[in-house]
Amino acid sequence: MARERSLVLPVLLTAIVGLGALSIDMFLPSLPAMTLAFGSDAATAQLTVTLFLAGLAAAQLVWGPLSDRLGRRRVLLAGLAVYATAGTACAFAPSMSLLIAARVVQALGAGSGPVIARAVVRDLYEPERAARVLAAMGTAQALTPILAPIIGGWVHVLAGWRAVFVVLGAFGSAFLLTAWRIVPETNVYAGARAAEPGGRVAALLRHPRYAAYVAAAALMFSGQFAFITGSSFALITILGVSPTEYGLCFGAVAVGLMAGNVVSVRVGPRLGIDTMIRGGTVIGAAAGVVMAALAWAGLASVATVIAPMFCYAFGLGWVLPNAMAGAIGPFPRMAGLAAAGAGFVQLTGSALYAIAVSRTYDGTLRPMTTAVATAGIAAFVTFALLLRRRVVLDHTERRAS
Repeated sequence: MARERSLVLPVLLTAIVGLGALSIDMFLPSLPAMTLAFGSDAATAQLTVTLFLAGLAAAQLVWGPLSDRLGRRRVLLAGLAVYATAGTACAFAPSMSLLIAARVVQALGAGSGPVIARAVVRDLYEPERAARVLAAMGTAQALTPILAPIIGGWVHVLAGWRAVFVVLGAFGSAFLLTAWRIVPETNVYAGARAAEPGGRVAALLRHPRYAAYVAAAALMFSGQFAFITGSSFALITILGVSPTEYGLCFGAVAVGLMAGNVVSVRVGPRLGIDTMIRGGTVIGAAAGVVMAALAWAGLASVATVIAPMFCYAFGLGWVLPNAMAGAIGPFPRMAGLAAAGAGFVQLTGSALYAIAVSRTYDGTLRPMTTAVATAGIAAFVTFALLLRRRVVLDHTERRAS
């Protein structure tokens, strides 16, 4: 059993960190068809994605602190059970409003995966090692946006959009059974009397670099999520690709994320967390500007969208694992809360950003590409300013002491 656990546990943690992405990316090829089936509009249909993301963010604020107090294992099992049940309910929703409601409940269950898996990594490793582990997990997770739209496209073609949710429910059940069998309890502080929630949140906000790391991850991911929510309409509706071809295009962008994570694993320990984040935000900002400039110049094609997004995702692969490791590393007693706070800001900000972008949809590529460019630039500028401010404050405090 111990050997089986040591081999399967990293794979399972990688899978459950990607649970939210799986639930979004696998469904993307079906968005236009579902919109037609319910007689809805694009903005309402996109709520099945954006409200899922909002629910995923809010859920982390519950699951993370609970796992600090009650332990990782039991909280993870509860979350996966909710996810599996709600995923099946989505398949039989008779209206758009009930589907959206079921998606929110599904998101509440899915939120247990990312926050607890990352907390388990923090339980087991120190920050620099955790960054490498998270980057290695990110490399494997990049297969999710590569494979999920492809699988979702084929499931949609063969059995319709409702079948996609049946498959998601089956994945949730499989993760639940596997977690019940092999996930150990890694939180050695579980059951101990915790500090007051307000004091723990204040400790996070007072930490010199926490805000900088969280902001970098949130802003960069906002650009990626603007592409995720808008790409099916951009590529299928505007550029005329098929659902299966869309999966291949989306997968090409995910290869960029995988490549970025591979580079982070190899050179991150040598360059350091801050340097990797700076480099990743520079790449993201440059790629976004190029993509927006091409769209505004009227050069709309699959290549002018996918090639720059490949580069943006490459930079994101540098930012996400290093920012998360930097954010949760200093907090062994409340790794769940630290991961939850980072995940909440990242996902809530991305959801609000995507909702705002969806309201500007005008039948062209300009709103989506401009949103990606803006997010990349904001990530670079904000991280630089926040990090510089914290370094100055640290230096002032040391001199005063």
